[in-house]
Amino acid sequence: MNEILRIFRSSLKAPDVRRKLLFTAFILVIFRIFAHIPVAGVDIAQLRILFSQNQFLGLLDIFSGGTLANFSVMAMGLNPYINASIILQLSTLVFPKIEALSKEGEQGRQKINQYTRLLTVPLAALQSVGMYALLKSQGIVGFSDPLRLISFIATMTAGTMLLVWLGELVSEKGVGNGISVLIFAGIVGRIPVAAGQTLSTLTPENIFNLAVFLVMGLLVISFLVTINEATRQITVYYAKRVRGNKMYGGQSTHLPLRLNQAGVIPIIFAVSLVLLPSLIANYLTASPNAFLSNLSANISLLFNPNGFFYNFFYFGLVVVFTFFYTAVVFNPKKIAEEIQKYGGFIPGIRPGSPTASHLNYILIRITTVGAISLGLIAVFPVIARFFTNVQNLVLGGTGILIVVSVVLETIKNIEAQLVMRNYEGFAK
Repeated sequence: MNEILRIFRSSLKAPDVRRKLLFTAFILVIFRIFAHIPVAGVDIAQLRILFSQNQFLGLLDIFSGGTLANFSVMAMGLNPYINASIILQLSTLVFPKIEALSKEGEQGRQKINQYTRLLTVPLAALQSVGMYALLKSQGIVGFSDPLRLISFIATMTAGTMLLVWLGELVSEKGVGNGISVLIFAGIVGRIPVAAGQTLSTLTPENIFNLAVFLVMGLLVISFLVTINEATRQITVYYAKRVRGNKMYGGQSTHLPLRLNQAGVIPIIFAVSLVLLPSLIANYLTASPNAFLSNLSANISLLFNPNGFFYNFFYFGLVVVFTFFYTAVVFNPKKIAEEIQKYGGFIPGIRPGSPTASHLNYILIRITTVGAISLGLIAVFPVIARFFTNVQNLVLGGTGILIVVSVVLETIKNIEAQLVMRNYEGFAK
């Protein structure tokens, strides 16, 4: 905690870093303002009754930061953009051209980001149509003329794209990953509401359970910080080289391999997919077709947030996406080539392909531990709710993981900018 306060105080003293922090805060204020601008034609009172009766929609509202219960212009949140990102990431495994594009460095990443934004538009429009069908079946929207329907779809799609633009502004001119920061802000903005609901129903009988839940939550957060900060140090020696009259190398260093290389991205991807079946089931609930209605009921039962299958599926997705994204961000072959290029070697391992195989072997082992740990933390709040019977404060593993991970990554980003600033000052 003292280290965090030190970094924060140092960032306020640095004009360029302080400017980025203020810009990020300004974007978050804009986000919260738009989160309370409702879409025209929606019965908000009836909508809140529906949310209070549907556990899945309540969970989705927590993840959206309350924008769904208010049914603001940003009610769909960043889900269409995240789904588009998943599709593009998986496409690199199927389409060679997209894979080649992902390996072209910064220019390739910019093109993939552009394709992601373009794909977000039809996905957002499709999801807004489904949202309209759900609200129409529940009597929450009363209009059915095509012009107002087109206006509804356009408003929802524009809200999502505005949110994507705000996230990219934070990434470019602010601090941290913009998309993650906005999701973090939404979840944190929902915590006071959940805390107020819990305190309003507090009785002498469940005070002890609440205390137990808070202690368990602190232990989970502490464990998560440990997982995010844990690294495996690989010793690398560099041979002595003579160039002209100077000698280079001859020293050892360490290559740090993080236990969780992928950060918060696998969690966001996993929750987007695990919520998808329940979202589809809610769209099909009022279908006049008996088969679709029964299918909707079975999917809702199977993907009950408190059920075994839902949590097992969620755990599996976190593990799979952790491995997948680690393979995207860390390339053992490229690292081995860089080590060999500068005359380095790992003791007992030959340079080149043997080094790449050794790094890959270690990476798989530590990623397995990290992925399983993240998966267990993701489903742990459900276990805590079962034993303590505290309902409203449980944001789910998703909320805890995203909040803690985004805070840690943002602090590291600020610290890196401070270090860079010191180097620039020294160079001058």
